[in-house]
Amino acid sequence: MANSPQAKKRARQNEKNRKHNASLRSMARTYMKKIQSKIEAGNYEEAQAAFQQAQPILDSMVNKGIFAKNKVARSKSRLSARIKSLKSA
Repeated sequence: MANSPQAKKRARQNEKNRKHNASLRSMARTYMKKIQSKIEAGNYEEAQAAFQQAQPILDSMVNKGIFAKNKVARSKSRLSARIKSLKSA
């Protein structure tokens, strides 16, 4: 347990930041799940709209350090490919 005042403050800040980051991470995952559900429903237009809405949010999560850059790039690429396959089908 933290003993010095600065260590106690740092512990408070770490807990606050952990909760905030968890909230942001959950929000981003929810956006990805929304896209996934639109894809599984086979609705191209709604999936494309959900993807367009989620892209800037996912990119901002990278800038905030919530997700790694390559993880988001990989996820966006895979979702985009699945959306494109809906259009051709």
